[in-house]
Amino acid sequence: MKKMIYLLVVAMTMTGCYSLGNLDRLRMHNRQNLMKLHMGMTKDEALEIMGTQTATDSFYSQRVTATNPYRSEILQGKDKTLEVIYYYTDKKQASFHPMSGMMGIADDELTPLVFDNGKLIGWGWSFLQENIQKYEIRWR
Repeated sequence: MKKMIYLLVVAMTMTGCYSLGNLDRLRMHNRQNLMKLHMGMTKDEALEIMGTQTATDSFYSQRVTATNPYRSEILQGKDKTLEVIYYYTDKKQASFHPMSGMMGIADDELTPLVFDNGKLIGWGWSFLQENIQKYEIRWR
């Protein structure tokens, strides 16, 4: 029985009958758009490229929604203020939040875009971490 289900899934995938979920499409869209970014562009230019879509899928009878951008925050450091905007780009595993009992999206499934004075200075977790250390930013 397991072999039959496996073969059915493989056949559906190969024939194009299998469709991506809304969150899968959003992640793919965001990863593709990251390649269009360049340092020095304005925040508005980056937001236009990344888009403002919202996607929702159901997992284990719970709805999970991702917006573009997923979230943002201002980080204040020694002589520097950075704005960080996060986009949903990766799926690591189903994220269950024990406090709320809800499925969700974890930080490591997001890609941070880092802005200084409204200009994109870089993106990615290692870039963000370097700047947190460089500017002595207190961060969660």
